[in-house]
Order: sequence, then C-alpha cells, then structure tokens
Amino acid sequence: MPSTRSESIAEVARWRRRGRSRRGLKLRSFRLQVMLLVGALLAGMLLAQGAYLNHRKAEIIADQIGQRALSVALSVASIPAVIDAFDDDDPSATIQPIAERIRRETGARYVVVGDDEGIRYAHPLEERLGLPMVGGDNDRALIHGQSYVSEATGSLGEAIRGKTPVFDADGNIVGIVSVGFMLDRVELDVVEHTSLGWLLVALMIVFGFAGAYGLSRHLKRVILGLEPHEIARLAMEKEAILQSIHEGILAVNHEGEITLLNQQGRRFLDLPSEREVLGQPVQDVVPNSRLMEVLDSGERQFDQEMWLGDHPVVVNRVPVMHEGEVEGAVATFRSRREIVDLSQALSAVTRDVDMLRAQAHEFSNKLYTISGLLQLDRVKEALALIHQESERAQAQMAFLMGHVADPVLSGTLMGKLTRARELGVLLEIDEQSSLSVPLTLHGQEVLMTVIGNLLDNACYAAVQGIGTPSATGLDADAGPRQPRVRLFFTDLGEQLLIEVEDNGPGVPPEQIESIFSEGFSTKPGKHRGIGLALVSRLCQENGGAITLEDSELGGAGFTVVLDKTLCREPSVSNV
Repeated sequence: MPSTRSESIAEVARWRRRGRSRRGLKLRSFRLQVMLLVGALLAGMLLAQGAYLNHRKAEIIADQIGQRALSVALSVASIPAVIDAFDDDDPSATIQPIAERIRRETGARYVVVGDDEGIRYAHPLEERLGLPMVGGDNDRALIHGQSYVSEATGSLGEAIRGKTPVFDADGNIVGIVSVGFMLDRVELDVVEHTSLGWLLVALMIVFGFAGAYGLSRHLKRVILGLEPHEIARLAMEKEAILQSIHEGILAVNHEGEITLLNQQGRRFLDLPSEREVLGQPVQDVVPNSRLMEVLDSGERQFDQEMWLGDHPVVVNRVPVMHEGEVEGAVATFRSRREIVDLSQALSAVTRDVDMLRAQAHEFSNKLYTISGLLQLDRVKEALALIHQESERAQAQMAFLMGHVADPVLSGTLMGKLTRARELGVLLEIDEQSSLSVPLTLHGQEVLMTVIGNLLDNACYAAVQGIGTPSATGLDADAGPRQPRVRLFFTDLGEQLLIEVEDNGPGVPPEQIESIFSEGFSTKPGKHRGIGLALVSRLCQENGGAITLEDSELGGAGFTVVLDKTLCREPSVSNV
C-alpha cells in the first residue's frame, strides 16, 4: 500500500510538470502562432495576387511583342520596292537589303520574306536564302490572306512571329513576310518588367509579418497577457461563480443595456430566462433602478435600500472603469429579510450570552458573599442569605411554572429577570400574566424575539431615566428613582397580548412615527435600529400589530398583539 501511494503521488507530480510544460509552450508560442497565422494568410493573398498580376503582365508584354512583330511585317509587306521585286529575276537582291535594314532598326531577331511557295527571298543568314521557310504556319497567310501572330519553332529557334501576305497591284498573293522575336528574349523582357512587382510583393510580405507581430503583441496586451485556454477557463469559472453566489448581480454597458444577470438576480426580478432581458434597457426591466445615475456620475453607491416587486433588498452599485472612462455599471443586491433574520439570530445568541454572563456574575457575587460570611464565622447569616436566594429563585420558578406553559419562554423570562437584576432594574411580571398553552416552534422563536427586544429596550430606557423626575410628578421631590419595567402577557381571548412598560424618559412625539423604522434608534453608536423594526415585522407577518403609548410608570408602553396560531392546539383527552 505505501508503494502504491508513492507511485500515485509521483504520477500526479509528473502530470503537473507536463501541464506546466504545456502551459509554458503555449505561453511562448501564442505570439508566434498569431504572427504565423496572420503572416501566412497575408503572404498567401499577396503571392496569389502577385502571381496573377505578373502573369497578366507577361501576357500583355508577349502580346505587345507579337503585335510589334506583326506591325513590322505589315510595314515590310507594304513597301512598293518589296512588292515590285517579286517580278524581278533575282528578288533577293532587292528584298534582302531592305529586310536586313528593317531588322536592325526594329530589333527583330529576323525578317524573312518568301514567295507564294514559302521560298526565302530574305533571311538573316544569307546561306539559307532560296530554302523553304520552317514552322509550318504559313497557310493562313498564303492561302487565306490573313495577317496574324503565331508562336512556333523556326530555323533560328522558338519565336513569336508576325506573319502577313504580300499582295501585288492586282490583289494577288505573291509572297509572305515573317518577323520574329525569340521567346528567350521575350522571357527576359518579361522578367525585367515583372521583377519589380515581385520585389514589391516580397516587401509587402515582410511588412505583413512585421504587422502580424505587432498585432500579436497588441492582442497579448488586450487580453492582459492571458492565453486563450486561460481566458476560456476564467470565463467558465466566472460564470460558475456568478451563478452560484447568493447575491443577485446585474450588469449594464455604457448605454444602460443589460449585459449580465445571474440566476439569483432572475429570482429577485421573477424572470424566467436570462436571454429575455439581455440587451434590454435596464429601466424597462427594473423601473426604479439607479444604475443610470452611476453611469452618468461614475460614483459608487453602497447599502442602498429598494424594492424589487414586493421584496426589500439592499443594493450596492459600482461603475466599471477603463482608462478613466465609465464603460458600464454593476449592481449587487441581497435580500434585506435575510439580513434581518441574521440579525435576529445574532440577537438571540447575544441574549443567551448576556443571560449566562449575568447569571455567572450574580452567582459569583453571591458565592463571594457567602464565602466571606463563612470566613467570618457568620454561619447563620450565610444560611439566611442562601435561603433568601433560594426562596426568591423558587418563587420566580414557581410563578413561571404555574403561569407559563411553554418551557422555552420560561427560560427566556428567567434570563431577563437575571439580566435586569444585574442592571439594577426592577423587572416585574404582572401576576395576571399567563400562557396556558405551549407555543409552536415558530411561536417560540417569535415570542423570544418580541419579548426579548422589548424588555431589552425597556431596561435600557429605565436605566437612562435614573435621576430624572417622574413624568407623573408624584416623586419629583424624592430624587433619583429605581428603574422599573413591567411585563404583562396573556393568551386569553382570540389573540396573544403582550405589554411592556418602563419608567424611562419615554419617546419624544417627533420620533413616534420613526421608532419602528429599520436603522432608526435613540441609542448612540452604529448597527442600531434593528430590534423594534424586527418586532414590527414579526407582528405584521403573524397577524398582529405593535402600538406605542404612554406608560402608567411614566415612560413608554408597548402593546403587541399576535395571532394565536403561534400556540399549539390544546390536547383533548379521550374519556
């Protein structure tokens, strides 16, 4: 087994090294691949175009030389001395000098004149005079009387020849004139005239490869130095990340058109498919969106609240910048209800921690006191203190056990009583309070949140009211008073009723309308204004309401009404 494991690890290491080698090769060859691809394509196009143009140029040059040969032949055939010489006893004596002079002046390879049977009267080589003309292409001129250009192999080699018949005064064909330019000389002329074109093609190919190299470097910069396979992998990873995150994401371009919407965003907007909104103006899809403001100003917006349909969300909006210009904007939005639920969970944990801390602090003080009495040999006083604490705890437990049927709510109230004693607040639970039916799991969560937040706020307000005169004026001369909080709850009737009062300073009239708004708080510091807003939302979600009025104790009094469905159905015993 260890050997197999070692071999597996070694194989993985070799695979990773090969992967790095392949990636290194790709990194080194990307620019070369782009340069070769673009350069080869450009070179192929230039070579094809150059070949075609030079071929056409060669054809034009050859045709011009042929027409030149034909023009010379027509000129010779129209010379009167040449025509009259055909009636002489020795035509060559007259025609040969004329033909040679014209040959030298025109640069032709040969000017041959023959009779109607193709016997030479003029030829560059005098020893060939009187011999038949070679090539076998005289019939069109001698028989049909045509003037034409031909390409054939004569006695001097392969040439382009212009041929025309010689007519006498009566229009009869008495001879033929053939003017030729050798093909090798024609090819030299073609090469001379097309070499410049091929040189330009070569230069254009060199510049094309240089441009391809520059293009490859530019593309490398544009794609941030990444390889194509890396870009593909990043695109897939980005898509997977966008679709898996819990926040909704909406992106627009500089014209305000939607370019990206992830799966969570579609759920918030209640859209069946992403394709239906891509390319659409964001104002048509999200009428109250403020992304256009971000596009215009380029400023970021954080923790903005808005509604998507009937769903409250918290939105962050940031511009997409490129070289100092706004290219688009991205909005991320998260359900505000989830944030409130998270705050609720944190509040529950904080309450538990506070309860444990308060109990630990209280019992620590009591233990220190008992320890001191025992050290002073005051056993009776120590026992009396123990009995006093035991009786008070038993009285509280007996009251809660007798009046509260739900153990979770009883535990919450015990913790709040302990916390109130630690703060120096007298927390009174009305003797008429009762909860005769246990709560459902949801009901336990709701009542723990509602009663916990209300008691925490009441204790804070009562402590803040220390040293202030009573609102009723009854103890105005008595100086500082003890902070007091009173709790009443009952499940009698059709609904659950909860009342929490304190003797604090109360709520100013100008703040009554805002006291249940999320983020508003009379307490100093950040991250406040959640408790009462959470209580208000829970009341609305559970068929109830919360109201604020003046307390009989002189401070604020909160009354909460909840639907009785939070309680379990009473069990019916079969007799």
